[in-house]
Amino acid sequence: MALFSKEYGNLGDERLMELVVRGDERAFGALYDRYSRRLLSYFHRMLWNDREKAQDYLQDLFAKLAQRPASYDPSRPFQTWLFSVANNMCKNAYRHEEVVRAAARELRHGVDREEARDGIDVDHERFRGRLDQELARLDPDHKATFVMRYHEDMAIKEIAAVFGCSEGTVKSRLFYTLKKLAERMKEFDPNALHHGKA
Repeated sequence: MALFSKEYGNLGDERLMELVVRGDERAFGALYDRYSRRLLSYFHRMLWNDREKAQDYLQDLFAKLAQRPASYDPSRPFQTWLFSVANNMCKNAYRHEEVVRAAARELRHGVDREEARDGIDVDHERFRGRLDQELARLDPDHKATFVMRYHEDMAIKEIAAVFGCSEGTVKSRLFYTLKKLAERMKEFDPNALHHGKA
């Protein structure tokens, strides 16, 4: 018996995937609604802030899911599996495009290029621009770990499952990344300014 759309919203990811494997389009739609915004944001941050590319990757990911739903491993939580697929797609993009290096160099020379005109959001915009620039310089796994934790608000345990590594590895990656970012973005540290005056 068919379920109403509202009832689909109450089902867990894994149950929805069972239905998708059986060819249930509404279950697929429910998963798309649940994850498309988060994945678009993830792809956008991972793929050089290119919204068009992020949209393409999002569509590709769900197209793969629609065409080969049996590729999902039911022994893993769906969210963990989905983000590991997304992460692998980003890694492939890095391999096929050396653009990331060129983009990082270009950003380094034009940090202030996209500052807000009205002067109100300048610092916030500059900070975001610098952060994106520094993230682009990181190892892909460190960048992905940072984005999952601080932009997608994923738990350490979930991130560890995505990468198939220990929680300790995730924590040390985050520690290393935060330390690196703090060193490279000293101009945004209010304490550094005070020390400068001393």
